[in-house]
Amino acid sequence: MHRSVFRGVTVAAVATALVVGSPLVANAAGYPSDTAKPDLVSLLSGYDQYWKSSGTNDLHGTVLDAATLAKNDQLTSWINQNATKAQQLKALQDSEYQNATNTAFDQSYTVAQGLGDALEKIYVQGRNDGSLPLTSALINSSNGTTGAYVSTGDAKAHYSYPRPYLPGTTTATLPATDDQANCAPTKVNATSLAANRAGKAWADASGTLTITRVPAVTDTTHEFSPNDVVLDAGYGTVGICTGGSYPSGHTTTAYEAGITLATLVPELAPELLARASEAGNDRIVLGVHYPLDIMGGRMDGEAALAARWSDTQYRTEVLEPARAELVSYLEKQCGDTLANCIAAEKSYTDNPYGGAAIPGGTAQVVSDRASAASVYRERMTYGFAQTGTKGLAASVPAGASNLLLTAFPTLTDAQRTSVLAQTEIASGYPLDQSGTTGGSWERLDLAAATSATVAVSADGTAKVLATGGTARVVTGVLTAPKGTSVAAGASLALAGTGFTAGSTLQVVLHSDPVAVGTLTVAADGTVSGAVTIPAGTAVGAHTIDLVDASGASALVAPLAITVTPAAATGDGTGTGTGGSTGVAVVDPSTGVHLPVVSG
Repeated sequence: MHRSVFRGVTVAAVATALVVGSPLVANAAGYPSDTAKPDLVSLLSGYDQYWKSSGTNDLHGTVLDAATLAKNDQLTSWINQNATKAQQLKALQDSEYQNATNTAFDQSYTVAQGLGDALEKIYVQGRNDGSLPLTSALINSSNGTTGAYVSTGDAKAHYSYPRPYLPGTTTATLPATDDQANCAPTKVNATSLAANRAGKAWADASGTLTITRVPAVTDTTHEFSPNDVVLDAGYGTVGICTGGSYPSGHTTTAYEAGITLATLVPELAPELLARASEAGNDRIVLGVHYPLDIMGGRMDGEAALAARWSDTQYRTEVLEPARAELVSYLEKQCGDTLANCIAAEKSYTDNPYGGAAIPGGTAQVVSDRASAASVYRERMTYGFAQTGTKGLAASVPAGASNLLLTAFPTLTDAQRTSVLAQTEIASGYPLDQSGTTGGSWERLDLAAATSATVAVSADGTAKVLATGGTARVVTGVLTAPKGTSVAAGASLALAGTGFTAGSTLQVVLHSDPVAVGTLTVAADGTVSGAVTIPAGTAVGAHTIDLVDASGASALVAPLAITVTPAAATGDGTGTGTGGSTGVAVVDPSTGVHLPVVSG
């Protein structure tokens, strides 16, 4: 490890401090949230039903829920064994922290892949050349005021759970690259877990979990730094081998960076959040953390950013100026509006296991926004059984609604809370604290919430109509009173409520947007009428949108319809809109159809 000096301490000390969860430089006092940080030990206490530490921070303790911890082991070994070579490199990149000479990078760079291929490059360039000073001071993982806001050190010491790669015996032989003195099995081991691993397919006879250590490499991609950067998982460093596994400090900082970016650029929030979940998952790829650790790290990041966004002074003096700086810079460098830049680029994608499905789950492939939100939700629970109480009411923590301030600026606090309540997962999964005074950070699905279509009724009630799309608020509801199946070339009856009286609305057919008619809103805010589905419309699933007269703003959740083949012509039963129905006339001498004359 490098031994150069960084503000009076060695890089080795910096790395150790960061790995065990202690930001190198404390945030300067001056904002209420600087001294009102979340209590992570309390926030993460759902872990107490699975494991009880010895209380001396020696990585020993008692297994309380053998089944859950066995599942934790199984998933860890599978992810480590099945990650692709490309994912292993990304995992090493996600483990990096900035060095003394500022020639490396950290997770506040790597999670920016969620911005998409073009905007990520612009962002990284701005971070490296000094064009984004406010954003950098906010988000960097060493001393950023959100990126390194909370420390996991106390929680790691409190729960003191051994890392996956540690041997289940005191007599194991470590790889030659490990620091034998600090990480010797006689000092650091997972013997408390050996009995629970005995006879399992994912462990050996000594109770050592099946983990392959990913070797150090030199990153020559220059994706995040113009320099070559040595990447090392640090298995043999004292800060990792002796540091408790739960919660993951790297995952905490990944989510602090990811949620920060998601709130600064809410247009790409679901993708950025999915990329943060990948960074957490990459700790399992390396074999240095378990899924429960990653779930805890996500909760840390959520609580941290909620505290910052709930601090009015910090929000107005730090977060909002950084957002203005970042958006202005991205648009200037892209040469267009942010919306157009996003539409023109390739979005974030990932295929961590080469298409293989995780035990009890999916292959976690990200290919678009909907799949990004889906993968994010899957990693919220990793398929664990619900060990807590099922069927409990929504339990949104205080302040969590402020994480949606930029995604839904026109909603009230109560409405944003309602969005979170409607999009959160069910109760009872590991680490859930539903019903407690602090609420349940574990259930909070920010990817769903930030991709929601929300309808606001006349009485102010907010209802989530769909997720996985673009965050938007609509006031109208559109239905097809005579059914949503329609033949190409035929008419489709429409009705809707909740619109501005007297306005004219365009009816747009998707996938290829085409205006198929207009509707005028009545005095009571309702619309009704019919439009003709073009005869050349492809058979299959489509959607109907109502948009304002300018065509710029959608006013309803898309109405799903099914287009069937056009009705046969010439049989005397053809139908259409705006025309007449007649009887087919045939010249008996030639058999030729003659023009229909209607009266």
